[in-house]
Amino acid sequence: MPDPTLLTGRVLRTLASPFEAEPEDALRIETGWGLVVDRGRIADMGPADDLRNAWPHVTEIAYGNDLICPGFVDAHAHFPQTAIIASWGKRLIDWLNTYTFPEEARFADPAYAAEIAARYLDLTAANGTTTICSFCTIHPASVDALMEEAQRRGQRIVAGRTCMDRNAPDGLRDTAQTAYDESKALAEKWHGVGRLSYAITPRFSPTSTPDQLATMGALWAEHPDCLMQTHLSEQTDEIAWVKSLYPEARDYLDTYEMHGLLGAKGLYGHAIHLEEREKDRLKEVGAALVHCPTSNTFIGSGLFDMARLKAAGLRVGLATDTGGGSSFSMLRTMAAAYEIGQLRGTPLHAAQLIWLATAGSAEALHMGDRIGTLTKGAEADLAVLDLSSTAAIAQRAARAEDPWEELFATIMMGDDRAIRATWIGGKAR
Repeated sequence: MPDPTLLTGRVLRTLASPFEAEPEDALRIETGWGLVVDRGRIADMGPADDLRNAWPHVTEIAYGNDLICPGFVDAHAHFPQTAIIASWGKRLIDWLNTYTFPEEARFADPAYAAEIAARYLDLTAANGTTTICSFCTIHPASVDALMEEAQRRGQRIVAGRTCMDRNAPDGLRDTAQTAYDESKALAEKWHGVGRLSYAITPRFSPTSTPDQLATMGALWAEHPDCLMQTHLSEQTDEIAWVKSLYPEARDYLDTYEMHGLLGAKGLYGHAIHLEEREKDRLKEVGAALVHCPTSNTFIGSGLFDMARLKAAGLRVGLATDTGGGSSFSMLRTMAAAYEIGQLRGTPLHAAQLIWLATAGSAEALHMGDRIGTLTKGAEADLAVLDLSSTAAIAQRAARAEDPWEELFATIMMGDDRAIRATWIGGKAR
């Protein structure tokens, strides 16, 4: 094992949720601090001089005025859409038919799946993202490719085989039974291996028959430690389609609930156009919503109601939703979340934005005890931010009256150039 390493600079401390306490009390930016990385975990943290005295023989990496943060946690993505990101001019259903389904068909080739998995994890690591929850395709090889690549890197990943038995092209449809059998085999193969977790993954109600949703619900009941990820109420025409396919359901969420797919470990992507019953039930069971702001604007879905949903006590994570989302960067995703908040009249503080991209998403994935905050004993997944990475950002940062103004400039204008370093499992990438 490598020797312990002391990282010094400014350190982001997470003390509480900035949606439940004053943002600048909940998160603090400590100057002249550091943390010790040892055996893939944070072994110690505090003022840099104290750490130098306590660990006299440690190797130090001095990041100066850079901000050492938890690595970003992307709670909803589609790694198979890496190569079609930023495709022009379609709403959800047309997007799937024109871009997504033809690209996902290519993942029948294990070599192509492996190529894209490696490319995707390179791109996300370059943007400071250390944990991802991703949909794969119906092909088991797509799950194997992402899991194998993440395992090679020592990276924490959640992923699952996407299940679809209707309203999809030939070659991308399965059956209720094959979805169950192959998902079960993949869960038993990968879940809990190293830093890997499996998510039961029906794409969404329009592409699954009631029989398939029921089999996924049964599988989740058999593997309750797994997460379950799907989509919910992304666009109004999608909701109308769901109502036509499930006329007996009370609402969109009920199509999942009646088939055993509503629970505390459920992840419901988008969730823009929720009815009051849906909000109440999601809160009651402790499920997580995942806000995908660049996707919601790029595909024209609508404006997520972050402030009111958080005020109501719902669990919310943040995500790129690549490739419907238009960036691999969680900085850009935070900026889009701020812009959507402005359009709703409820702008988010920089502390709330970075909390959503770290601790908030980690809590949505039920991993807040391991990732998303810099605490002693946590896994050493880190993003080190240069808060003066470009001339435009530097000149604004120079005028900042406090560190939060400085960070906000990087959130709004930053990209991969702002990522000084990404540490995954205690190793610099």
